[in-house]
Amino acid sequence: MRLLANCLAFLAALSLAATPVQAQSILRDAETEALLQDMAAPLVEAAGLEPGNVDIVMVNDRSINAFVAGGQAIYIHTGLIEAADTANEVQGVIAHELGHITGGHIIRFDEGAKGATGISLLSLLIGVGAALAGAGDAAIGAIMAGQRAALGKFLAFTRVQESSADAAGAEYLSRAGISGRGSLAFFKKLQNQEFRYGVSQDDEQAFVRTHPLTGDRLTTLREVYEKDPAWEAPDDPVLQKRFERIKAKLYGYQADPQRVLQAFPEYRTDVPARYARAYAWHKEALMDKALTEVEALLAVDPDDPYFLELKGQVLLESGRPADAIGPLRRATERSSYQPLIASMFGHALLATEDPSHHPEAEQVLRAAVARDRFNPFAWYQLGVVYAARGDLPRAKLATAEQQVMNRQYTLALRSAQAAEAGLPEGTPDWIRAQDITLQARAALEAERDRR
Repeated sequence: MRLLANCLAFLAALSLAATPVQAQSILRDAETEALLQDMAAPLVEAAGLEPGNVDIVMVNDRSINAFVAGGQAIYIHTGLIEAADTANEVQGVIAHELGHITGGHIIRFDEGAKGATGISLLSLLIGVGAALAGAGDAAIGAIMAGQRAALGKFLAFTRVQESSADAAGAEYLSRAGISGRGSLAFFKKLQNQEFRYGVSQDDEQAFVRTHPLTGDRLTTLREVYEKDPAWEAPDDPVLQKRFERIKAKLYGYQADPQRVLQAFPEYRTDVPARYARAYAWHKEALMDKALTEVEALLAVDPDDPYFLELKGQVLLESGRPADAIGPLRRATERSSYQPLIASMFGHALLATEDPSHHPEAEQVLRAAVARDRFNPFAWYQLGVVYAARGDLPRAKLATAEQQVMNRQYTLALRSAQAAEAGLPEGTPDWIRAQDITLQARAALEAERDRR
């Protein structure tokens, strides 16, 4: 499990809950990403989208939210997974967000903003006219009234989009044969959270919300779901078992270790409890205790790639990279060379500081970035391999790949230009260096235009 070093800011206008979203970090974990993709697959197909073309991205934030922000990507907060009790609940959220994607709501976002801006500008002109005529109070009143009208028009627009996404999500669940029970259960959780924080449920206040009243959404969806043939469909037991694992895993990774041990006391010997405690002990730098939990997990399934990955991670991050190579090599093989796991394996090979491991590390890391270019950690490790063997142009190119993903555009531009100057003209790496140069320049120009 790895937290990317860079923070990515997202405009979460079309989120599940009416809560603001700050700049957040992306949390990447091979097991969790695989589960989320498997949970989403039947819904993506039901929505008429190409399988594998919708990304499910995990945001390192323990608040309860999910959103889309352009393209075919759904962002899910880790807090939403923590709050959900079943995989079916998360599928209900994914179905709703797919409704935003298929409805083109991000693309149509300007429609609502444009209408609101028009009213606001008109009120501004009226206010200026009144001020010039000497009616100062009237001018202020006209401007404020216009702003309220603009906000009301915009919020009405977003509420329509949310209702549309609710309806589309219900349709996709039905087509996929997945019950809407989880969707209703999760909306009930959102409603309880609103009650807890004193969010008004008054119909008179509904017009100042980005989303329809949660109670109204529950009523509407309940009528739809209970009539659906899939209403009584049982939850997928395999998905649920996997969900309980990753939920415990994320909690062990994120929560304070003492809280983890309270939630998963040592007398519990089930897989989720051992998973959570292994991360808690590892965070406390108690390697022996962490390894004891991992060995107990491997006794249940010696070939589980994610248990092997965890063992390798504990050993590697405890200063034993040579011992980490064996379990990480097996984890890489058992996961069919999953890029995130392979990049950790490559890191372990390099961390031994034994040059004889460099050829294997290069092979593993090149395969990892070929399957997942958006992995700055793997690019950094690959740059280390190139630099160690004196291939500075490719080291610079790998550095540029990492920097452009971290939005360090000035540094990425310099690195890409240095790589381009040293690479054979016309080769794929030379062309890629040019691409990064153009991308970095465009990003820097866009930043200048925004100032």
